[in-house]
Amino acid sequence: MCVLLVAATVLCGVLPVRTHLQAMAVMRTVAGQPVPWMATEVTEPVTQKNLTIPLFSGSGDQQVRARIYAPVHGASAPAMVIFHGVHHLGIDEPRLMSFAAAMASCGIRVLTPELPDIKDYRVSERSVETIGGSVKWFAAEAGAPVGVMGLSFSGGLALVAAGEPQYHPYFKFVMAIGSQDSMARVTDYYRTGSDVRPDGTVELLPAHEYGPLVLEYEYLEDFVPPQDLEPVRAVLRAHLYEDRAAEARASLGLNDIQKRETLELMDATSEATHARIKAVAVKHAAEMSGLSPRGRLDGLATPVYLLHGQADNINPSAETLWMAHELRQQDLKAMLVSPVLSHLNLDGAKPGAMDNWRLLHFFAGVIGAAETR
Repeated sequence: MCVLLVAATVLCGVLPVRTHLQAMAVMRTVAGQPVPWMATEVTEPVTQKNLTIPLFSGSGDQQVRARIYAPVHGASAPAMVIFHGVHHLGIDEPRLMSFAAAMASCGIRVLTPELPDIKDYRVSERSVETIGGSVKWFAAEAGAPVGVMGLSFSGGLALVAAGEPQYHPYFKFVMAIGSQDSMARVTDYYRTGSDVRPDGTVELLPAHEYGPLVLEYEYLEDFVPPQDLEPVRAVLRAHLYEDRAAEARASLGLNDIQKRETLELMDATSEATHARIKAVAVKHAAEMSGLSPRGRLDGLATPVYLLHGQADNINPSAETLWMAHELRQQDLKAMLVSPVLSHLNLDGAKPGAMDNWRLLHFFAGVIGAAETR
């Protein structure tokens, strides 16, 4: 159906042809579907190159592992940085690799730097420095500001970095997908299953166990006593890394108290865990504020594109509504809450043809912004 909609609107001269066909190619590739022949005419083969980026920041020098995806005929093509979400595979996560290659096939040089803390399921201020430093490095390589796309929590951190004076000039635009506006509000969502929208209505959606587990892993010292930290951490890490064999081995080393603590942490409905999550939000309020775009967007002066899955139960879609509410009208270029998406996957429940079309049109706008010099 999307193919017919694009064809009809293009033939009528309503829309830019190239970017919408490229957006179709990206969406089809990421979804694992065949790309229509008309879209293959506006894409090209892609090369990959692994590299290490030297970064210098207040928290110390870093050597950041990264990968560049480049169109074969685009040595001087416009540049974009894509930051992975919270996942142990980092820049080797197959969905990210597929997406980055698809974007590069549209004639854009794409850099994917690895965020070590995000890769280890920790949302940290150090990642803000890595994001800002990576953008600055690639902008210097490209000779111009670069587009930036952040997935999940990395999108919120990218907006934080864009507001920092030392990084701001190097951001051409920011696209945040499934991202947080307020870490404190998302933390409350993990125990209540509700998030208030800017208009006062309430989004009710039970949180996925993954969200609370990431929070517990980050602040484990607030959930278990010191003597239990390492044994319990080993189980949680293996669970988050989806390594069932390692999880089973680590579980064998737990005593009865540690087993009870671990089971309670993995129970998203536990009242005791909910109470500790509430205490964590209070104790770490200042830190969470530093990881949140909230309160920083009104004067950002950077073009922003916001995309969120309607059924996102890790970062609820109300978070994107809050960011849109705070951004100045001239800075918010597009905002879409889509039933096509869940969190980062194109697996929403029964989207309609127009839902797919809106998402395609949104991506066409982002591709157009990336290609504009």
